[in-house]
Amino acid sequence: MDLVEVLPPLHMFRFRIGQAYLWNDGTDLTLVDAGDSASAAAIGHAVPTLGHDPARIRRIVITHGHRDHYGAARELADRYGAEILAHALDAPVIRGERPVPEPDLLDWERPLYAHGLTCPEAPPTRVDRELTGGEVLPFGGGARVVHAPGHTPGSIALHLPRHGVLFTGDTVASAQRVMLGVFNVDRAEAAATFRRLAALGPRTVCFGHGDPLTEDAATLMEAAAHGG
Repeated sequence: MDLVEVLPPLHMFRFRIGQAYLWNDGTDLTLVDAGDSASAAAIGHAVPTLGHDPARIRRIVITHGHRDHYGAARELADRYGAEILAHALDAPVIRGERPVPEPDLLDWERPLYAHGLTCPEAPPTRVDRELTGGEVLPFGGGARVVHAPGHTPGSIALHLPRHGVLFTGDTVASAQRVMLGVFNVDRAEAAATFRRLAALGPRTVCFGHGDPLTEDAATLMEAAAHGG
């Protein structure tokens, strides 16, 4: 696992597949996504190297119900007493009550999808609080939950207006360029969500896959969302 500073209060954990983010509010810590089921130990070891006590992790916000995003959430929440939050539409998948919805794959996405399935299965995971969109969570000066359907029905983004930070989940990706994320259940809906997220004008953008944007983020997001 690689540990990357994005901003002074924000670090990224980069795994073999996917990534997660840690936000530090001084007293509380928030995880945005949790990596796959093999990632809990790495996160638990990395947090103290940043000078933080992992027991300060108050919440784990899951951007959507894919195994590389919530696999370690249950273990981390049980270990540190954190609350797990996810959108109501993806919560049954995360709890293991419904299957993961099948994506509408383009031909070039198929080998990437097969590679993604090498990520270990996620265990059924409780969701302590179901979100619908519009909520403001108590971190980062107020983190607004944005319902971001298309990648999955219950995908969410998180917007921290005070800091100009946007977490996109897998709706948007960075792979040499900013682009619509892959493996969408509804590509047209995901593209419309991308345009709504770009309109927020973020200064820093954190993706589910790919390097964060910390320069010209709003311009690059707007251009990519509209086919530029």
